[in-house]
Amino acid sequence: MKNILVTGGAGFIGSNFVIYMLDKYPDYNIIVYDKLTYAGNLDNLLEVSDEPRYRFVKGDICDATAVADAIKKYAVDTIVNFAAETHVDRSIMDPDAFVKTSVYGAYVLLEAARELGLERVHQISTDEVYGHIPAGYSSVETDPLVPRSPYAASKASADLMVNAYFVTYGLPVTMTRGSNNIGPYQYPEKVVPLFATNALDGEPLPVYGDGRQMREYQYVIDHCEAIDLVLHRGKLGEAYNIGTGEEMENLTMVEILLQALDKSPDLIRHVADRPGHDRRYSLDISKIRALGWQPRHTAEEAIIKTAHWYKDNEWWWRKIKSGEFKAYYQAQYGKRLAESG
Repeated sequence: MKNILVTGGAGFIGSNFVIYMLDKYPDYNIIVYDKLTYAGNLDNLLEVSDEPRYRFVKGDICDATAVADAIKKYAVDTIVNFAAETHVDRSIMDPDAFVKTSVYGAYVLLEAARELGLERVHQISTDEVYGHIPAGYSSVETDPLVPRSPYAASKASADLMVNAYFVTYGLPVTMTRGSNNIGPYQYPEKVVPLFATNALDGEPLPVYGDGRQMREYQYVIDHCEAIDLVLHRGKLGEAYNIGTGEEMENLTMVEILLQALDKSPDLIRHVADRPGHDRRYSLDISKIRALGWQPRHTAEEAIIKTAHWYKDNEWWWRKIKSGEFKAYYQAQYGKRLAESG
């Protein structure tokens, strides 16, 4: 492993992974391959833009010729696939884009890896592929996939394709399924950066339903460390859950965030829930722990650290929220907030 193609590397988790890997491994070359959709942002990679071991290629993972050209040009031996449409709310509004990118795009990458004889394909997945998890149980990697949103279904489909290429063709693959990531450079449609930036502007925080949905909030660099470990020590053909082992109600997350920013809980607005909203996710992370990994941050520490980053980096998110985001926000929350009174 020396020349790594990081698809979706200008997005949230991908860019953090690129920065982390370049810092840790002085002999690795990282090639970011990104379509630069609304959530892809080269500002995320400014701190490595002058690094000679970093290259950027603008491209779509659904374009088989462009993918193959990038692999050949940079002698890529490993693909880490972060490229995906990622937001559940947007998948409900436009499922077509999710099927194209997450399912067909994953197929294109797998075919390229098979034809060109790559050393590894690592697929970044999500805990949402398991669907709603009842109280008292945590998902293990061998559980059935029961996705309940177009986003989750597209990711589950990619997982199954990755496994099929391992079984059918012997392609060297690994997979990680992460819980809710938070941290620097997360597009503010996602709940923590949305609420942090709204709170900083004194705007209401639209909490879905009663806000008692259970989630595992993990700091993005903890996730990157786990992916790194699986790349180097994971068993081929296997999936690994990556979370915190610490559940938290969304309302608790909001309260921690508001306290961190010294903002009033009066900003909370309960709004109509989204269709098919999973009530609870919970991951059993025994398998990744057996490789020697532990999260460095508690959920509370991750929320506080993230809130402070958005407070200190208005330059990054202010221009995002003044662009395409406005139309999305109005479509998603305008009616809900109006009806909440």
